[in-house]
Amino acid sequence: MLQAQRLSSRHARRSLQRLSPHASVGVGSWNSSRGLATPSEPYDLVVIGAGPGGYVAAIKAAQLGFKTACIEKRGSVGGTCLNVGCIPSKAMLNNSHMYHQTQHDLQRRGIDVEGVKLNLPVMLKAKEQAVAGLTKGVEGLFKNNKVDYIKGDASFISSTKLSVKLNDGGETEIDTKNVIIATGSEVAPFPGGAITIDEEQIVSSTGALELTQVPKKMVVIGGGIIGLEMGTVWSRLGAEVTVVEFLGSIGGAGIDDEVSKQFQKILTKQGMKFKLNTKVLSAEKENGKVVVKTESAKGGQTETVEADVVLVAVGRRPNTEGLNLEAAGVKLDEKNRVIVDSQFNTAAPNIKCIGDATFGPMLAHKAEEEGIAAVEYFKTGHGHVNYAAIPSVVYTHPEVAWVGKTEQELKADGVKYNIGKFPFLANSRAKTNLDTDGFVKFIAEKETDRILGVHIIGPNAGEMISEAVLAMEYGASSEDVGRTTHAHPTLSEAFKEAAMAAYGKPIHM
Repeated sequence: MLQAQRLSSRHARRSLQRLSPHASVGVGSWNSSRGLATPSEPYDLVVIGAGPGGYVAAIKAAQLGFKTACIEKRGSVGGTCLNVGCIPSKAMLNNSHMYHQTQHDLQRRGIDVEGVKLNLPVMLKAKEQAVAGLTKGVEGLFKNNKVDYIKGDASFISSTKLSVKLNDGGETEIDTKNVIIATGSEVAPFPGGAITIDEEQIVSSTGALELTQVPKKMVVIGGGIIGLEMGTVWSRLGAEVTVVEFLGSIGGAGIDDEVSKQFQKILTKQGMKFKLNTKVLSAEKENGKVVVKTESAKGGQTETVEADVVLVAVGRRPNTEGLNLEAAGVKLDEKNRVIVDSQFNTAAPNIKCIGDATFGPMLAHKAEEEGIAAVEYFKTGHGHVNYAAIPSVVYTHPEVAWVGKTEQELKADGVKYNIGKFPFLANSRAKTNLDTDGFVKFIAEKETDRILGVHIIGPNAGEMISEAVLAMEYGASSEDVGRTTHAHPTLSEAFKEAAMAAYGKPIHM
């Protein structure tokens, strides 16, 4: 069905002539024997970007029989998520939590530990080992599925031809009938350019994962997921952390107001400080410190906060520059996101776009689902992503997770609903674990009992939310969940009881 032209012999000869004598073409070692593409074995699909969306799309395409190549300029697969985002941050979150728990929590559990010390270099090395192992794992998946992995920077010559500047030197051109753009996102600069990130004292999320010593004082600009996760890491390791947020609540877009308030109370109890409804005007280095100037979000008298390190976590922006999208006929919106339709089609009919480079929340799992769906659209004309059931997770402790509508959204829309809540304080497993902060909150449509949203703050929330996603995917009611047997004693019983509270009454409260 799908046929394409790989690099023609003429282009191959010309490209090889441009390579340095010792340069490789950037294709993974498992493809070196095959060499560059030939007209007799054309690419059906080329994926630009090997992040969670891109590499999943490439593997799925190969599994469906497409001759597939994936181009990645980073030189390491996995994109921001695997290299400098989701994976390394979770390593630091997990290990910093263990350190903090050893210092402050083990004694009440009957475990006496002496001489606890932080070995930050080893903790950072453990993070890098996790990244390296997973990167090699994805490369192995490429090999097993016969995906050509090309290390280089791709740009469009036309809608069916790509130029690739190879990381090992030289460049080449690739012909393909279909393309998926999966170039992801990058750290957004501070609005107006008032703050310059140097990744030493004024850092992005990338630099926050590489600090070689624990700062005495850290200011986090932005109270969204990234800012809270990174702030939590360094707070646990001994920093005095102050979060400055323009809005009046923490957690970012999509978090339920009630959960956000509880979240802030818990993090405050853990030692973090918050300055909400506060606008950051500047952050400048002075005498070895960083001086952050702020004012009320509504305007007024300025204040200053001094820190050793400032983390700028004000969001991310799509990676669409340098692709020469105009040559392919691909259009961008006012935020430089690729414009697509419901089947991820761009203005060029043979080019689709997924993940952070286009609409929707910038989440790795959202990009993965879109990658699979986009390939299926190419193959069969049918694909599926349910945007009403995309979960979000904050990997602090306790974790915060949600899916679907918030209470404030339903009020604004005039939807009538029931609420069911159950605290972990009343859950037997949470009590035996001495980990009882938080609750599970169900929101169900009043007339039908259909689940509209689930919001969890508490232990294991990031895993538990998957049950809510599955329930919503199949249009379940809160009674469906409440009448489903949950093992005892487990944290998931709090989920069941919250569902019961939405349509009736829980048993254990």
